Amino acid sequence: MRSLGPVSGGPAVRVENVSKRFRLYHERNQTLKAALMRGGRVKYEEFWALRDVSFEVPRGSTFGLIGENGSGKSTMLKCIAKILQPDEGRIVIDGTIAALLELGSGFHPELSGRENVYLNAAILGMRKAEVEERFESIVDFAGVREFIDQPVKNYSSGMYVRLGFSVAINTNPEVLLVDEVLAVGDASFQDKCMEKFLEFRRAGKTVIIVSHAMGSMRSLCDEVAWLDHGKLVSVGDASDLVSNYVDHVHDAENSEARESLSRGTIRTRWGSGEARIEDIDILDSAGREVRELPFGSPFTIRMKYRASTLIDNPVFGLAIETLEGQVLWGTNTREGETDIDTAGARGIIEFHVPGSPLQGTRLALVGAITDHTTTHIYDFVSSELYLCIVSARPIESGGPIALSGTWRHQVLSSVEEHART
Repeated sequence: MRSLGPVSGGPAVRVENVSKRFRLYHERNQTLKAALMRGGRVKYEEFWALRDVSFEVPRGSTFGLIGENGSGKSTMLKCIAKILQPDEGRIVIDGTIAALLELGSGFHPELSGRENVYLNAAILGMRKAEVEERFESIVDFAGVREFIDQPVKNYSSGMYVRLGFSVAINTNPEVLLVDEVLAVGDASFQDKCMEKFLEFRRAGKTVIIVSHAMGSMRSLCDEVAWLDHGKLVSVGDASDLVSNYVDHVHDAENSEARESLSRGTIRTRWGSGEARIEDIDILDSAGREVRELPFGSPFTIRMKYRASTLIDNPVFGLAIETLEGQVLWGTNTREGETDIDTAGARGIIEFHVPGSPLQGTRLALVGAITDHTTTHIYDFVSSELYLCIVSARPIESGGPIALSGTWRHQVLSSVEEHART
């Protein structure tokens, strides 16, 4: 692998038939006696994390690596960053490079934030004069000014990674490598990170991103490479390829669900237990239990329960969350002005949805049974459900909902008329 000075016209990064293998050891010689008895030999097998992968990253583009866990994305990024050396093939990099992989990995816990800024920046190749010039920007971007002279061992994990990100982003490279840092920090800091990426794009720099946030990958990237078990599936336009990948993942998840799950598995549960939720499921318009729904189609959430004692004026609640815990929707019978006098020994609660705006997402259904004040919880269940809601067409990539709006364009004046005025 080699790094060259910038050469206009060619790709910023060229990956040529790259393969990378690791040794997986099944046992280790824990003692000298064991080593002598085995003749110093340890059994292992070879695992190919990458196998004959080739692609080019155009200069000034934002390029994504997508694929499931274990597909080789991070290994490829580490090979490009020169942290790992390929066993076969080569990687040619045209220009200076900086990697945002394990943020803050060069920090010393006993040193202050100020000292670690200088230390980490030196590791990343910045001169002291450059650090002094950018120090205030680094601290402001990280939002740790009042703690900058405290040892970083006292920092929260969020402060730690924010400072690491801020140092790395200020090295001003020609090629920036980013591994799963789009989720760093709170919403405000994520917005600042996103604006920084856009600044890089406007400045004509090259960015290579690894992330599982497919909405961000579709909107940020010009092109993506799809990896699967270390092999290249395809390279192409980000919007088309991300859609194909998401469809593939949903197909695989729903196939697995049909084979191994008759209903959602419980993720969390708590409550006093006088009433218990037995099942939460999704029904299509024909009343059939389903694991996949077309976008915008009506459906019903059905919750079955059992009560061991008399419960007057119960309140039943439902919510829909992402698997990361983001609440997308929620309501209960009290909010819906549906009074229930008494819970039966067994019963069913149904909530009908005439048409959902959710798209392309895997969901967790949440159910709850409370008293009439909603302060005493009889049962609270978060049930992971392998439910795929097919993405809307045309695609709206900015989040888990689609508004199904229409575009309109009106010409107010022609170019010639504008030039005359």
